[in-house]
Amino acid sequence: MPQDYLTLGMFVIVGLLFTAAAVTASNLLSPSAPSAAKSATYECGSKPIGLPWVQFRVGYYVYALLFLAFDIETVFLFPWALAFGLMGMEVLWAMTIFVIILDIGLVYAWKEGAFEWR
Repeated sequence: MPQDYLTLGMFVIVGLLFTAAAVTASNLLSPSAPSAAKSATYECGSKPIGLPWVQFRVGYYVYALLFLAFDIETVFLFPWALAFGLMGMEVLWAMTIFVIILDIGLVYAWKEGAFEWR
């Protein structure tokens, strides 16, 4: 058992040393000639038009949150489906409840018009 912790500790140390070496080498070897032109803000090489603080419609955020919710559902369902034969009926009921809760959220979002672009 202590051998496992030693192996894990060595991986952590080697990972930290590799990261530190890469960052140090990047800082030492990269060319650096700061100037006012290089420090200026730009948008694809053209002058910015208007204010940078633009308000987006809340529908975009709702759509993104719904995508994340159902993406997470897929992340949970895929490994569960692969190992379904190894688990008992309790897991089947737990996943059924999980999917029902997400379906209730889907119906609610649909009725509220979250999937309509106005």
